[in-house]
Amino acid sequence: MYLIQILLPLRDNEERPFPRDEFDRVRRELTERFGGTTFYTRAPAVGLWKDDEGEVSRDEVIVAEVMAEHQDREWWRLYRETLEGRFRQDQIVVRAMHCGML
Repeated sequence: MYLIQILLPLRDNEERPFPRDEFDRVRRELTERFGGTTFYTRAPAVGLWKDDEGEVSRDEVIVAEVMAEHQDREWWRLYRETLEGRFRQDQIVVRAMHCGML
């Protein structure tokens, strides 16, 4: 079993918030494909990173996660690219962790 997380930005690069509909769309798509999803939306996480010039950038993100029996790496690559277009991002982090049910 895999726990797959997607870090979605709350705002674009000009600090305009994304409409709630965009997040609802992701929630629907993941629920349809994986049978359920969890969105952590109450307290956004803050991500910091250095760009190529050494400047620190900041994003507030929410985390969407699903549990899946298998990693379909090609599907996830294509979905990540789709989300990067919708959320106008150079890169959206999608990460997977092997896990087991207790």
